[in-house]
Amino acid sequence: MTNTQVTLFQIDNYGPWTVTPEPRREADLQTLQSRLYADLSQFIGARDGYVFFTRFDNMIAVTNGLDREDHALIQESVGNRYPVTLSLGVATGTTPVQALSDATSLIQNAGSAQDEHRREILEGRTIDDAHRTDGDVQIAHFDVIDATGQYTDELNAFDSFIEIEQGYAALMRHMRRAHGSLSFFVGGDNVIVVCPDLERADYLEAIEHVESAVDVTMQVGVGTGASAHDAGYAAKHALEHCRANGTRVEF
Repeated sequence: MTNTQVTLFQIDNYGPWTVTPEPRREADLQTLQSRLYADLSQFIGARDGYVFFTRFDNMIAVTNGLDREDHALIQESVGNRYPVTLSLGVATGTTPVQALSDATSLIQNAGSAQDEHRREILEGRTIDDAHRTDGDVQIAHFDVIDATGQYTDELNAFDSFIEIEQGYAALMRHMRRAHGSLSFFVGGDNVIVVCPDLERADYLEAIEHVESAVDVTMQVGVGTGASAHDAGYAAKHALEHCRANGTRVEF
């Protein structure tokens, strides 16, 4: 049984800040967001976690192995180097969606995302090392079969993007609704899905759903581990087996 630790990072009072005392340059906002994501990715990645940018003002991470002190250090570092602060909610669950829902509620209960008085909330709990197992995290790494041949080398860059995004959207909705999973586009034609303890048939069903819904063919490698890095690295190797063997699902 999986036990995913999920952290929600939410920028405090970000919407009002972007237009105070007047609207800020969009290029500056995009630069701030991308740098903040890069810093979080580096910090969490160095501790074997994964972080995903989602809407940028809200970022979601799989943080098995990070404790409360690690999360407090992230807040302190961001507060010292950025003109914005972060509030954090941390929760665990047998499904990633449940963990994220609980983490979100912890922040929401402390105040609105646009409440100027809410600053650097840190709520929730982490998994003690004594209770961690090698099966806590399951990661599925999906990609589009022959995306280069079908899209990149055949269509203009924007139409290729549309096709890949349609596959991502169909997969994201299906995995959320059917399995309580969290799916994240990570560039190129790659989607990383944080899953509960699913089986081969579940992944075959997901692939068939995407192909039927939007005519995008996918393959997936699946791995498990004590951390997002361990599970994700195993999933990458499994995906290479798919590519080498022409299979659709490999564990």
